[in-house]
Amino acid sequence: MKARSLYILTIVLISAISAEAQQVAQYTQYMFNGLAINPAYAGSHDALSATFLSRFQNVGLQGAPNTQTVSLHSPLLNKRVALGLLVIHDRISVVDQTGIHFSYAYRLPISSKGTLSMGLQGGMSFYRADYSHLDTYNPNDPVFGNDIREARPNIGAGLYYYTRLAYVGISIPHLINNVFDRGAQFQTIYQNKPVIVTGGYVFTLNRMLKFKPNALLKFLDNRPVEFDLNANLLMDEVVWVGLSYKSSNSMALLLQAQVTDQIQFGYSYQVATGPINAVAVGSHELMVNYRFVYNKKGLVSPRYF
Repeated sequence: MKARSLYILTIVLISAISAEAQQVAQYTQYMFNGLAINPAYAGSHDALSATFLSRFQNVGLQGAPNTQTVSLHSPLLNKRVALGLLVIHDRISVVDQTGIHFSYAYRLPISSKGTLSMGLQGGMSFYRADYSHLDTYNPNDPVFGNDIREARPNIGAGLYYYTRLAYVGISIPHLINNVFDRGAQFQTIYQNKPVIVTGGYVFTLNRMLKFKPNALLKFLDNRPVEFDLNANLLMDEVVWVGLSYKSSNSMALLLQAQVTDQIQFGYSYQVATGPINAVAVGSHELMVNYRFVYNKKGLVSPRYF
């Protein structure tokens, strides 16, 4: 039991270090929550669109990460300009972070079928680490002796090209190189600036079935490229069923349901395929999207991403 507790504490501390470096929060259903990784996604639903997503990661580990995201975005009256609001709350053990970001996108019609969107975002993340609340073997350990309260500015940028059946995007969510200096006796931590590339396409198999493969690539410093590969099957324009494989040694089952023309629900269950699987029972992610505005025909056109 003592060895198991030590293993869990090690996992939590590794997660806390990652949070301090301010990595982009992880999502399985990123293809339906695009504003969280690319500000140019704003306005792509051609309506006022609201999304709530809640992720409970590595259920079964004490202090495991959990993330809640709320996003709002909509084109303005001239259609070329879109605005967005993104709020992210991320907690890992005693590390808590809340970010508020505003997005601006300018959209150019490339042809009768495609739109190129250029986006910028700016905001602030409020970081809190209650290290003094941890139970440690050495209560005088200087690493855990001081709690942290910080506000960290951030800007980001992205490009997003999409048609009704395809999309491709590239973004850098963090452009400011925040420095987290804990003093001369500790290693200075720099904020990473990942480059994220996404893309997908919808193939019509027959009147009832559509197939959508999509992928996410993350380039970060000199590390190996991280990737997320997905395959989704849409049945009768109502139910999505899909599988996802992540290079971080995990797989996920994805389910989405288009309940009405305006409401979409999503759920994913992710399991680790590496050593952490011995103490964690998986990760759950819930998503709901609501689009407020109808088009002139009284219907909302189907959205595949």
